[in-house]
Order: sequence, then C-alpha cells, then structure tokens
Amino acid sequence: MPTVETIRGPVDVGDLGQTLMHEHIFVVATEHLDNYGRGAWWDEEHRVADAVVKLNAAAAKGVRTIADPTVWGLGRYIPRIQRIAEQVPGLNIIAATGIYAFEEMPHTYNFRGPGLILDGPDPMIDDFVRDLTVGIADTGVKAAFLKCAVEAKGLTPGVERICRSVAQAHVRTGAPITVHTNAFTQSGLMALDLFAKEGADLAKVVIGHAGDSNDLDYLMRLADTGAILGMDRFGLDAYNSTAQRVATIAALCQRGYADRMVLSHDAACFMDYFGGDWDETRRTLAPNWRYDHIHDDVLAALLDSGVTDDQIEQMLVFNPKRYFS
Repeated sequence: MPTVETIRGPVDVGDLGQTLMHEHIFVVATEHLDNYGRGAWWDEEHRVADAVVKLNAAAAKGVRTIADPTVWGLGRYIPRIQRIAEQVPGLNIIAATGIYAFEEMPHTYNFRGPGLILDGPDPMIDDFVRDLTVGIADTGVKAAFLKCAVEAKGLTPGVERICRSVAQAHVRTGAPITVHTNAFTQSGLMALDLFAKEGADLAKVVIGHAGDSNDLDYLMRLADTGAILGMDRFGLDAYNSTAQRVATIAALCQRGYADRMVLSHDAACFMDYFGGDWDETRRTLAPNWRYDHIHDDVLAALLDSGVTDDQIEQMLVFNPKRYFS
C-alpha cells in the first residue's frame, strides 16, 4: 500500500478515509503577525486551543484527513500545526509546498535562476523538492503536494515562473499539484496548458475553486484533460451559493464525472484578513463557511439531487486516495 506524508508521519493511503481536499488551519501573514498581531489580536495559546476544538469536531463528523495547501504567501508555520496535530489524533493533516502569489514571486528569487544575475538552476525547484523529500525546515515533516496560483491576471512573469517550478518539482518527485484558479476568468485552462507543456501528469492536478463556476462546458473541458475539479468552497456563498454548487455537482455526476471531483470548504480556524475580528466577521458574512458544512448540509442535498452514496464516497474517499497514491 502506498503511503502519504502527514504532519505526524507517513500514513497508508488506504487509511486516509473521508478527505477534505482544500482546508487551511491558519492563514496568517508572518510579518503581519510578528509586527502587529502579537499582543493585539493574536493569542497563540487561544488560537491553538480553538483549532484543536474545531478540528476534533470535524473528525467527529467522519472527516479523517484534510489536505492543507497553506504555503509561502499564506503563512505556513509547521511547528504550530505539529502542536495541533498531536491533540487531534483522529485526523490526518497533509502539508504542502509551493508559493501562493497572484502577480509577483517573492523578491528572494528575483536574481537567482536561469539567465538571471546569478545564473544557475532555479532555486525554487530545489526548495520545493527539499520540502517533499527531506522535510520542511528542521521539523522533520515532509510536504506531500504542491501549490501555486493562477488568478485573474493569468500567467504574469512571476506567476509563470512559480507554476513552472511547481510543475518541474512534480516531474522530479511525482508529488501531485493543487492550483488556485479563478473560475470567472477560466484560468484553470491556462494552468493546465502550462503544466502539460512542462510534462506534468494532469491526472495529478486539482483545479482549485473550479466549483465557483456553474459553466458545465468549462468544467467538463477541465475534467476531460484528466484533471480533478476542486469543488472546494462550500459555504463561500459570495462566490457561488451552496444550492448552485450542489446542482452543478449533481449535473456532473449524471454526466459521469464523479471520478474527477473532490469536495471541501477552503475554510480555516483563523485568517488575519480581518485582523482580530475574524470569528465575528466569518459568522456574519459566511456562517456556513466551516469544516462541517459539507457533512451537516451538503451531503444530504447532494443525495436529494440524485447523487448516489457511491458517488459521494468516490469524491470524498477514492479520488483523494488516487490523487495521493
């Protein structure tokens, strides 16, 4: 049985169980936190304890694994996640490597790489590969998938270089990819075209936030490449309502695409987008944007829409297992 790396170490893919394929634990800009958060809106012990409660509650609903695509640009800090994982024994947490950027790459990489001032191999690729094969910093935790983003502005020079580095790290290691996309500009097609040209296995690519779209032609074009549709923002009604998301998934299942969809919320225990007002703001603006919305509300709605139990198991269990195999 193949294994997949988690925060607590390797796990047989057959033991992943019901998997939410795109959930964050924290989204916190490190410099924002270090310079303005501590002593103001950030209390480390409170936030760790709160995350433990929320993740244990998700595990109690039947969730066995979450894939956390929190990478550079979203505030990845593995020691904090290790503390939490120790207190949530019923849940596997899978870490990622990559860079989350919509236009420019981190300036750290601007002058090093092929054809640049310091000519040589692209250090981003080596950094990603190290995270996957050796471990992240000195934590001993290995990432198990790669993350990048292609947003509304498309393949800017910085985004293109990040995506090519992600694709090359995938080719070197076999690690799968999740790419944040903008469903309204259909940037998923652009991402897949780049990955294909770099030699990536598109069956190992999740098109993140594909579920923001109800355009079946667009979604089928993505899935027909072999890629997996990330139906992963349940509860974020500002992008697409739950009812519309359910109807779109049901329509795709009727067309035979249950083997190319995964489910999730893109939620978090805390995001610093609203400073210390995260909890109240989330409850006010998006009350269903939480880890248990799928199990509490969406699965029943899918069944009422004609999706079968087997198709739900395909999306929650078998597709994630295949992705990480």
